[in-house]
Amino acid sequence: MNAVSQGELLRTLPYARRYARALAGGQERGDQLVAEALRAGLPPVPGHLALYAGVTRQVQQDGAAVAGRDGAMSLAQRQLLLLTALEDLSLPDAAVVLGLPGEQAARELDIARAALRATAATEVLVIEDEPIIAMDIQQLVEGCGHRVVGIASDEAEAVELARRLKPGLILADVNLGPGGDGISAVERIMGEQTIPVIFVTAYPERLLTAERVEPAFIISKPFEPIALAIATYQAVSAGVSLD
Repeated sequence: MNAVSQGELLRTLPYARRYARALAGGQERGDQLVAEALRAGLPPVPGHLALYAGVTRQVQQDGAAVAGRDGAMSLAQRQLLLLTALEDLSLPDAAVVLGLPGEQAARELDIARAALRATAATEVLVIEDEPIIAMDIQQLVEGCGHRVVGIASDEAEAVELARRLKPGLILADVNLGPGGDGISAVERIMGEQTIPVIFVTAYPERLLTAERVEPAFIISKPFEPIALAIATYQAVSAGVSLD
């Protein structure tokens, strides 16, 4: 295979960070995985897959173990869901990243999707300033089996609702227009309690620079229900444990 060009690397770096953070369950460890993959040298796969494959190889070498509450999925199954749903890779490309035969990858993905449908529900606080979008998100969240316990349209309301409702998950838009900033709202909430957070943005690359404290779980607008479902599963079950 051809070596990865600098252009390909720069284009895929933010998204590889998103994958690694979602897989590891946090920004710091996820960004470490990307850095370690780059230092170790990338596998000989097509350029747009090389950094994903490098992160995957690093996780496997570190001896990752599923640390979720239910143990319903293997590491490979979680990775397949993340790669196909969150990163929008085709199944053949995801199989290349994991080094799996195509038929085995398809079987593992089917098992993962079945496990995802059986995941225990949680209570969700939605932070979104556009009423129609908030309604759409509520339908998607409830379609994933969860319950929306509150919708906040601005920063102050988000902090108050989180304090009162103590949700199991927060789904936050980054830009709240005149109502403030979703990241600021979450920072204030996290100063009082620890809640898994998924950020929704049309520009994920702006939150994936590794230059400041950034979210571990990010999905792109517009998003498919399966992307929300796997991000929710990873956020609530705390990713994987890297021993």
